[in-house]
Amino acid sequence: MKNLAKNILLVLIIFLLISSFFALFRTPFEKEKKIPFTQMVQDIEQERVKKIIVSDSELAILYSDNSKAKSRKETEASLSDSLLNYGVSKEKLAKLEVETKEGGGSWVWLGPILFSILPLLLFGLFFWFIFRQARTGASQAFDFTRARARLFGGEGQLKEKITFKDVAGLKEAKQELMEIVDFLKNPKKYLQMGARIPRGVILIGPPGTGKTMLAKAVSSEANVPFFSISGSEFIELFVGVGASRIRSLFDQARKVKRAIIFIDEIDSIGKIRGVGVTGGHEEREQTLNQLLAEMDGIGREEGIIVMGATNAPGYLDPALLRPGRFDRRIVLDLPDIQEREEILKIHCRGKPTALNVNLREVAERTPGFSGADLANVVNEAAIFSARRGKDQVYQEEFLESIEKVLLGPERKSHILSKKEKEIAAYHEAGHALVSTFSPGAEPIRKISIVARGMAAGYTLKAPREERRIKTKSAFLAEMATSLGGYCAEKLKFGEITTGAANDLERATELARRLVKEYGMSSLGPVSFGERMGSMFLGRELAEYRNYSEKVAAKIDKEVEKFVRRAEETAARILAKKKNLLEMVAKTLIEKETIEKEEFENLIGTKKSEAIKFKKPSPPREKSIKVKIKQV
Repeated sequence: MKNLAKNILLVLIIFLLISSFFALFRTPFEKEKKIPFTQMVQDIEQERVKKIIVSDSELAILYSDNSKAKSRKETEASLSDSLLNYGVSKEKLAKLEVETKEGGGSWVWLGPILFSILPLLLFGLFFWFIFRQARTGASQAFDFTRARARLFGGEGQLKEKITFKDVAGLKEAKQELMEIVDFLKNPKKYLQMGARIPRGVILIGPPGTGKTMLAKAVSSEANVPFFSISGSEFIELFVGVGASRIRSLFDQARKVKRAIIFIDEIDSIGKIRGVGVTGGHEEREQTLNQLLAEMDGIGREEGIIVMGATNAPGYLDPALLRPGRFDRRIVLDLPDIQEREEILKIHCRGKPTALNVNLREVAERTPGFSGADLANVVNEAAIFSARRGKDQVYQEEFLESIEKVLLGPERKSHILSKKEKEIAAYHEAGHALVSTFSPGAEPIRKISIVARGMAAGYTLKAPREERRIKTKSAFLAEMATSLGGYCAEKLKFGEITTGAANDLERATELARRLVKEYGMSSLGPVSFGERMGSMFLGRELAEYRNYSEKVAAKIDKEVEKFVRRAEETAARILAKKKNLLEMVAKTLIEKETIEKEEFENLIGTKKSEAIKFKKPSPPREKSIKVKIKQV
């Protein structure tokens, strides 16, 4: 449809050009008054003629009233001789203005020819273009099964090469990939030992951890071409197109002898076979079968390595992961505090940062952030500085950009009423106090009732250290903190609002996970339920219940017990610290935002002098983790 619209528009433009051409030449061919030579002689005698323009035998006559006429003279004689012969007196002839012009030359006969041939040429050009488009469409039909891989490195068009120095952290992953680089650079060293170069490497990790960057870095370090394509580009409506594109991709790689084939989001074509929507004959399975066949066909001495990237390894077909195909599995974790600081330094290159910028503090405040998230933080900080007319990026912009990435921009137009503002203040103060006085809970970094994103208020928590393993007491403290806002509303106003809906949902979900997944309830160390992954969109749409209705009722009772216990804990803490709740809430209503130092000063967990400091506390050696509680 797009090409058809383009052709129709072109036809209209051509017809408009033709119409303009005819309109341009229409006026010169209007009929002009022609008079005999004798009539012109009479007009000259009557002194009505002002000027005569002579062009060969053609005469253009201009009268005193500015009217025009045409006539002809004898070819052999000049105009003056002809006029004298016809009896015009010399006095009259002397008063007449005569102008002589050269003849039209070749334009006399070329003009009419062009006028008659040019429209035919335009029509011919139009039909030639239409036939050319038809030929192009026919050739594209044959190229439909060709893989549209982007070529980088080697003879590609990648201007800035990405090396391992440009990828911060991921030390273990880079060590594994350095072997792949050595395979590509010195294959004979391994072939002489009888070793087989790995055919496939799969990168597994959350989104934004640098899987594509690492693959490009391998290509740059080994100086080999890098064919990049997404798994979704193989799947088309027509049967067999995906398999044809797989063959085409490997044919392109074999032409350059040594190359890396990178398939991003490989799980889109590599899901487990036999449980698809349309059965075993669907297009995706044919594409996967062809990929397996092509990987098996890579020769021992061929320097072709297939690299795949996915964040859902549990959905990949076992045949794809067996030895001989994807021999190496490299896991990319989210960066720790040291790696986050290195990543921030890399993304700050080329940006005018202030001398007092403390990237260590930014790294402490961004646990759980991927490399892409950190790049977004730095970019948002630069945008803030430019918007405020600054010539450098300061620490203030970095810290503000963290909250924007976490929660979204401030919604200053979202103005709460006096009553709503009071409810939000007590709600967030409840979260903060329960978290502070619960054993095993995490300290508070910031409380705010300024709307950001979908949250009308939020409480940011700053753990003392990053944890990969959590205890039952930590889970119970987190559940009590989630219900702190709910209990604060109930304690102060005697009723609850819809602002606690998200907190209740999170507390209930966590309680159910304690019972069904972690075995931390009175039901014992048993895992209940088998999660079934959907093969359609990669989401878990259902859960297989491998337990009876009687056990399900026990699970529900245990979940309720955990939630009730968390509610009792939160209510007990808030009842005991009611004066602090009032003080923190009133401060929030007045200032809208309370930072860590001021909050600790209010509740008496820090020396009073601490409130004098306006800047955040100096960086600690231990990292922190941000958690959000919202209304």
